[in-house]
Order: sequence, then structure tokens, then C-alpha cells
Amino acid sequence: VQLQASGGGLVQAGESLRLSCAASGRTSRAYVRGWFRQAPGKEREFVASIWGSATSFADSVKGRFAISRDNAKNTIYLQMNGLKPEDTAVYYCGAKVVGRETYDFWGQGTLVTVSS
Repeated sequence: VQLQASGGGLVQAGESLRLSCAASGRTSRAYVRGWFRQAPGKEREFVASIWGSATSFADSVKGRFAISRDNAKNTIYLQMNGLKPEDTAVYYCGAKVVGRETYDFWGQGTLVTVSS
């Protein structure tokens, strides 16, 4: 499975941004799709995931971020509202086979910069 993330950019605090992650290749398998982020000098951290209609979010983004998917396009989206400077990071999309602990596939990352 190949993942292509897009949609990053520079925004001001309080603004919104939507990230996309398109999957190609062996997409017929059941995958949990997710978003992670890595800020400078920090480890990669979980942001959100989606499997069917089930979603999960990190506490730091609950109420501000939403995750959705378009199965016809094999694409997931991360709608980020009320962005804060601490949301600045490279955002990565990933996919893992249902039931596995770790993510098997990663996109290349897209940079989100939030200015104060």
C-alpha cells in the first residue's frame, strides 16, 4: 500500500486546515487508517485514527480535529480546526492491518505550521 499525504501549509492560530491521505496499491485489505505527527525535537505521536465508523483521537486534539474517509477514493481526511502553535509538526498518515499493534505503511509527511 502506498500512501500520499497532502494539504499542509502555513496558517495562523485559530484557522483551519484539511489534510488528505490517498492510498493506492493493495487497498482491498481492511486497514485502520491514521494520522500521526512529529514536532521538531519530539517523538512521533498519535493524532487520530479511523476504522469503519469508529474513530479515535489524542486528547490534545479532541473537539478540534475530525477524521473522515472516502472509501470510493481510498482517501482519509483530517480536518483541523482551531489550530494552535503547538499543532505545528510534520503530519504523517499511516495504515495498519486490522488487529495489528503497529502501523505497516506510512506516507511521506506534510508540514503544518501554525503561527501565533
